[in-house]
Amino acid sequence: MSKKPKKFGKKSKDFTAQIFKILSREPSKSFNYKQISAALDLSDTKSRNEIIRDLKILKAQDKIHETEIGKYQIISKAEYYEGTIDMTSRKTGYFVCDELEDDVFVPFINLNHALDGDKVKAYIYNRRSSRRPEAEVLEILERAKTEFVGVIDIQKNFAFVTTAHAKMYTDIFIPKNKINDAEHGDVVLVKMEDWPKKADSPFGSVIKVLGKPGEHNTEIHAILAEYGLPYDFPIEVEAFANKIDTSITAEEIAKRLDIRDILTFTIDPKDAKDFDDALSFQVLENGNYEIGVHIADVSHYVQEGTILDEEAYNRATSVYLVDRVVPMLPEVLSNFACSLRPHEEKYTFSAIFQLNTKAEVVDSWFGRTVIYSDQRFAYEEAQAIIETKTDVIPAEVSLTGEAYKAPQPIVDAILKMDELAKTLRRKRMAAGAISFDKVEVKFNLNEESEPIGVYFKQSKDANHLIEEFMLLANRKVAEFIGKQKKTFIYRIHDEPNEDKLMGLQSLITKFGYSLNFKSKKTISQSLNTLLEDVVGKKEQNMVDTLAIRTMSKAAYSTDNIGHYGLAFDYYSHFTSPIRRYPDVMAHRLLQYYLDGGQSVDEELYEVKCRHSSDMEGLAAQAERDSIKYMQVKFMQDHKDEEFLGVISGVTEWGIYVEIIENKCEGMCRIRELKDDYYTFDEKQYAMVGEISHNILQLGDEVYVKVKNADLVKKQLDFWYLRKND
Repeated sequence: MSKKPKKFGKKSKDFTAQIFKILSREPSKSFNYKQISAALDLSDTKSRNEIIRDLKILKAQDKIHETEIGKYQIISKAEYYEGTIDMTSRKTGYFVCDELEDDVFVPFINLNHALDGDKVKAYIYNRRSSRRPEAEVLEILERAKTEFVGVIDIQKNFAFVTTAHAKMYTDIFIPKNKINDAEHGDVVLVKMEDWPKKADSPFGSVIKVLGKPGEHNTEIHAILAEYGLPYDFPIEVEAFANKIDTSITAEEIAKRLDIRDILTFTIDPKDAKDFDDALSFQVLENGNYEIGVHIADVSHYVQEGTILDEEAYNRATSVYLVDRVVPMLPEVLSNFACSLRPHEEKYTFSAIFQLNTKAEVVDSWFGRTVIYSDQRFAYEEAQAIIETKTDVIPAEVSLTGEAYKAPQPIVDAILKMDELAKTLRRKRMAAGAISFDKVEVKFNLNEESEPIGVYFKQSKDANHLIEEFMLLANRKVAEFIGKQKKTFIYRIHDEPNEDKLMGLQSLITKFGYSLNFKSKKTISQSLNTLLEDVVGKKEQNMVDTLAIRTMSKAAYSTDNIGHYGLAFDYYSHFTSPIRRYPDVMAHRLLQYYLDGGQSVDEELYEVKCRHSSDMEGLAAQAERDSIKYMQVKFMQDHKDEEFLGVISGVTEWGIYVEIIENKCEGMCRIRELKDDYYTFDEKQYAMVGEISHNILQLGDEVYVKVKNADLVKKQLDFWYLRKND
């Protein structure tokens, strides 16, 4: 059915926000309707009458007071703040401000065209009365985003674009001359250009046609476009990268520590194409072990001030979607020149440690090197060596698909490094580190990138081996510069929010678990105990997810507050410069300080840190959306099957259920709970049947069927069948 055009300028105008703005500029002065009308450049009788009306309404609401007949002043207790808007899915929002103890409710009528994430100036009223405080947006200071992805509905003389985002409460009006090449029903990227005062919807233009809804590439490109992430490189950047001299020269080798003759190897996922890091190993005459952590020297190729560096900084990170990687660097660098591929010489930046038998660092060295990788291992191959203590690599885990014998020196190195890594890990846990080994959902894809199966990835000893030595390098580099009191890029992680921990405690008690709040150390120890105790249980994924949500977000900063989750006083990101720009900056700063440089401008690098943190957050959201998309796509082909799931969330509008065998999550809406009339019990986080008193609560097992799988909204709806008693 055709959509009726929206009517513009037909309704009576609300001048509330403009009146507030005028009165707040001079809070000690009184204004009459003529002065306000003049300030707003309004001279027609209709508008003046509306100003008079709004002044009387504001007075009745105790937002302004009448100092004398017809003259109004802002109430002195009125408070103005700058903050951001956090929209709900019900066309209302919350005003979030660091200066306020709580978020403040914003009714739809008070949004005044503000959208989710916008930075705004707001007025708070009724804060000291018994009524719920509310906020009113007075001014939009900065839009969080101006580009949106949606489906275009083309009419005769105009079009509308409707987004699938639950927090976007309006569609976007597209004039006929700004539809460009879009066809009715296409998924498009639009730019919001203007929002006229008398318009219900913002005006925009189509800037890119992404394709037809439901098509694989369309939806993947839509995910990237939604977060402003690119999916290809500009031609000029590719051309610049292709002209870089990537040869290994004698002149450059002479400037570096040459360790090509020391045993060196990589351990990475089977499907990896870029290898950031390699390990070297040798036993010293004093009985200690020299272990080198060698990282691709991206900063040798990506020079500051070039268009390649600008592109890398803007991206700040590679994006790992289910079916593809959107790299930070062009392929000639990420998969070839910078990738530490086997049997090739490479330029690296290294952290070389001398460890004793107790895994204590007795000496360290940092600097530029050249290495030769003797062999590439997959995690599964290294794990086979650790588990069997032999050199036999079975065919089922081999990269080649055939069984073979690994070189004995590398086998010995892996086994010794595994011992040392386990010691490092035990020390870290004893110091208060938290072990988040959350199960990762992975998909088996066919040649058309269609999901044909789901499997779960878990960290084992081989993963922990690499992790511990990367952590060691990151920690020691940060410590080396941090103790010099020089500006650096730190990876920081604040302590968890106490209210969130209490919320977690109230939930896990339902399953017989508890946290110990006696001290910072007992909290982390009891969190680790919780995460160990739920392994293999039906509630594991839910508890893992809830525990992670209690944590603060890790971020980049020049202000070092330490890393709570790792229990490190100093920590940075140094080990993945192919895929993370902060690591490139860390390499540059480390070399600069090794060369005797003075501390750099902290404010400049703090801006770069914030940008990197923001881009990391967008990439993580895109990655989650791609997983959700694949889960919905996978479940489309399983609509007639019954699945056993765990209730992972309970809200007033229904229950969320996570299927045990594939971790796909969907919603059973309250109206679909057909075996009784259910109401939401907020205290129990449960649905309670009015007649049967049946309780559906977190962790309960239920049987469900797919009702609807919406690829565009990336949303699963389930039929509730029965409880698994």
